[in-house]
Amino acid sequence: MAVRNAFYAQSGGVTAVINATACGLIQEARRHPERIGRVLAGRDGIIGALTEDLIDTSLESDAVIARLRSTPAGAFGSCRYKLKSLEEHRAQYERLIEVFKAHDIGYFFYNGGNDSMDTAWKVSQISEKLGYPVVCVGVPKTVDNDLPLTDCCPGFGSVAKYVATSIREAGYDVASMARTSTKIFVLEVMGRHAGWITAACGLASENAGEPPHILLFPEVPFEPERFVTRVGECVDQYGYCTVAVSEGLSDASGKLIADSGTKDAFGHSQLGGVGQVIAQLVKDRLGYKYHWALADYLQRSARHLASRTDVEQAHALGVAAVDLALQGKNAVMPTIRRLADAPYCWEIGDAPLKDIANVERKMPAEFISSDGFHITDACRAYLQPLIEGEDPPPFRNGLPDYVRLKNVTVAKKLGPFSI
Repeated sequence: MAVRNAFYAQSGGVTAVINATACGLIQEARRHPERIGRVLAGRDGIIGALTEDLIDTSLESDAVIARLRSTPAGAFGSCRYKLKSLEEHRAQYERLIEVFKAHDIGYFFYNGGNDSMDTAWKVSQISEKLGYPVVCVGVPKTVDNDLPLTDCCPGFGSVAKYVATSIREAGYDVASMARTSTKIFVLEVMGRHAGWITAACGLASENAGEPPHILLFPEVPFEPERFVTRVGECVDQYGYCTVAVSEGLSDASGKLIADSGTKDAFGHSQLGGVGQVIAQLVKDRLGYKYHWALADYLQRSARHLASRTDVEQAHALGVAAVDLALQGKNAVMPTIRRLADAPYCWEIGDAPLKDIANVERKMPAEFISSDGFHITDACRAYLQPLIEGEDPPPFRNGLPDYVRLKNVTVAKKLGPFSI
């Protein structure tokens, strides 16, 4: 078979381990020079393909590519840009094919979450319709852990480890001060519709009375009176109360507690500030002094505290994506299959993109306690292995020593294109 180049791009919110996936993918591609020529990365995701802004990864040494495994964020840049249907944006799809033809690209790897799997699926379909065969493989990534048909999503395990650690440490702090000062601490974490990250905070509470005392999931409608009552009970019993809350917390009518009224590029409501809202609610009703924190980018960029399980899976999925493509498997995504909880055993599988695109996996009811304020033992058994192990990056002068690529642009062969 002819040697063809590959296109790889990162999409959506980046993670502490998305570069580990890029590392695995590029390393595996380099092991097959008889099938894959160069891996060309899109600068800033799919936008790089549309504007023919391509990065030649072959100009980076093996040693530099290896360092991606321990570097957070997106080494090639990411974007929030969703391709619409062929009927709406035919010119964009035609442009993609033109760029692929111009640079002899026969493999398309798109590393992202729900919306990215939709893009990969659409590209796989349009390449057939436009008569230019491209093997399309979606590569999973999302801290939200909400992709279906896979045990977990790369990026989640490290976020889970970070937030569980953070709320445990903050809990010690609040307990120290509660008698004369702060009695309430609220940590707001990511999670638009699925409460996996909030649930991960619950891992810090291994015994009765240990923080966090209350978890607020987007899957459970927020009832202010029940919540305030529970906070009061915790303060009476333990002297303080710590709370973890999902940014996507909603009331019984489905209205987001912290909806700013604006949308992001994917059409999702811009969130943020629910932690302050519920902390102020406690202050107004019970009078307790509070502090609240927004984990925000810190939770998804904390490579210094990454889960070894997460890093290993992220890297393995990058390798698997190339292997699937070389097997001729089109419109698929490599997945993680859990074989056992303890000790945790897993293997690589794959699933059709058409069954994954735009599908969100929320927390199952059996993972949420009967009162709606915490996790169950079944949830703990699922989550615990995903935060296991440490894989610290190298340090220099007391700080993590991360790599920055040269990211040399490939010479353009086509005219400009507006997006």
